[in-house]
Parts: sequence; structure tokens; C-alpha cells
Amino acid sequence: MSTTQTTTGERADLLSSLAKQRHFMRYTTRGLTDEQAAQRTTVSELSLGGLIKHVALTERQWARFIVEGPSAMDFSGMSPDAWTSGFRMLEGETLAVLLEQYEQIASHTDELVQTLPDLDAAHPLPQAPWFEPGASWSARRVLLHIVAETAQHAGHADIIRESLDGAKSMG
Repeated sequence: MSTTQTTTGERADLLSSLAKQRHFMRYTTRGLTDEQAAQRTTVSELSLGGLIKHVALTERQWARFIVEGPSAMDFSGMSPDAWTSGFRMLEGETLAVLLEQYEQIASHTDELVQTLPDLDAAHPLPQAPWFEPGASWSARRVLLHIVAETAQHAGHADIIRESLDGAKSMG
């Protein structure tokens, strides 16, 4: 991320926070086979590969929201199976490909942070039971949400990895 060197202030802080949480997320998968990355180690349906996939897809959607607004979050045509497959490493998927996709999405988000004209630009949130009715989020708020989402799932990933083979990522 060489272009970050010229980014300063709040944007540099956002990029640094994103990079740190993404590192922890990816670090949990170090040295794993595809089979290990797809393995569930807790009562949760989550696996390390599934978490990488979910965090990447979530970051992509929120970055699209910054640019496109609520239409980027329209999941009305998505089947329940398609939704849940975003949390699982499916047959035929590889950890290497999921990590590469995550890297591409992260690079796109980083470029967006560096080039957005205004972090205060906001869009209304789509109607959903988990959003406050009538609320809008600024690009800044969305980026903070991406940081929080990534950090939360990096913690989940750390527990899954420790359950898998005893390796720790953050402790």
C-alpha cells in the first residue's frame, strides 16, 4: 500500500486501523490447508475461510454503499442459500483465492479512502430491522463500521484457530 505514505490525518488513521485489523484477520489463516480453513471448530457455523469470505464481501458491500448509497445494500433478490454461502467456505473454494479476493477488495477500499472528496458525504441506510429508521451514515461512519466488523471477526477467527490447532493470533 505504497500510496498510503502520502495520506495524512484522519484518512491515514482510518487506513492504519483497517490495515491492522485486516492483518489480524489474515494472520489467523497462516499455514493452513484448504481443509483446515473450511473446518468448523466450535458450535458456530463459522470457519476461518468462511470468515475471510464474509469480511471481504461485507467490506465490498459497505464500500459500494459509500459510492452508490442504499441500492448497494439491496439483498431482496438474494436467496437464503446465497446469503448463508457468504459465511462458509464452499466446496471448490480455496483459501488462497479467498485471501486474494480479500486483498483486492481491501486495495479498492484503501483507494476509496484516499480519493473520497468528503468523508462527511452521507447516504440513508436501507430499511432493515437492524438499522435505526431514517438514519444516514457518512463515509466516515461506514469506514469505522468496516474497522469494527473486521476487528470483531478477527477475534472470532482467533478463537476458531486456537480451537483448530492451538495456534494463537492475538494472545
